[in-house]
Amino acid sequence: METLKAKSQKLEGYKNPMERPRIMKVVISSGVGSFKDKTRNKLVADRLTQITGQKPAARGAKISIANFKSREGDIVGYQVTLRGARMYDFLERLVHVALPRTKDFRGISPTSADEMGNYTLGIREHNIFPETADEELKDVFGLAISIVTTAKSKDEVIKLLTHLGFPFKK
Repeated sequence: METLKAKSQKLEGYKNPMERPRIMKVVISSGVGSFKDKTRNKLVADRLTQITGQKPAARGAKISIANFKSREGDIVGYQVTLRGARMYDFLERLVHVALPRTKDFRGISPTSADEMGNYTLGIREHNIFPETADEELKDVFGLAISIVTTAKSKDEVIKLLTHLGFPFKK
């Protein structure tokens, strides 16, 4: 089976190989919900570490909000930026293992691409990844996966991701 990196180098329709769009990085982020619950913070950080193979960076609140009882600097989420081999390994697992395990999966939306040539995918349950234990169904959280590319338009990023094997809705 051909890897995603090898597939991305065979994208047709470009005169110069340097103008071919490529994936620069993948950013995975997740909110923690109740930020006062320290065990939930630790759980989210552990699960993101298991899924990505890299320790996540804690993200603090930018402003204080009295209604949420949050103060500036309270940890409200975690973020991981993947590049290189880890990025391609993660995308392989996402496309071939995790997305097919999603309940009632019919493909991902092609409208999630933006004008800058990036694609953002939301996942409701982190336990579609096989690295996470399935026995703890009460602590399920969602992820946002942003794929940053050098594509110059929506059409170009959809063409790249389709070529790489991402299952888009018809």
